[in-house]
Amino acid sequence: MRVETINKLCCSFDRSDLKLTVISKDVQGNIVEGILFCEQCRRIYPIVSGIPIMSPDEYREFKLEQPLLQRWAQGKVSDNFRLIEKEAGSV
Repeated sequence: MRVETINKLCCSFDRSDLKLTVISKDVQGNIVEGILFCEQCRRIYPIVSGIPIMSPDEYREFKLEQPLLQRWAQGKVSDNFRLIEKEAGSV
């Protein structure tokens, strides 16, 4: 996925802008792995093999996405694809 593509994407739930966290890029600078995050509704969408997974919640499979989301996210991910903040004092 090209970095410029993020400007054309929005949250599939509430149509808000998304924040991009890049995990890895290829030699051309395209995003291979990353996370798109909606600050409004706190949903997260992974980018896997350059493809953003942005299907509505009812069509996503949490068990398939959970290992990636838990590894990359900076907090815990709930089973409805929302980021839960880390508690104060936790690592």
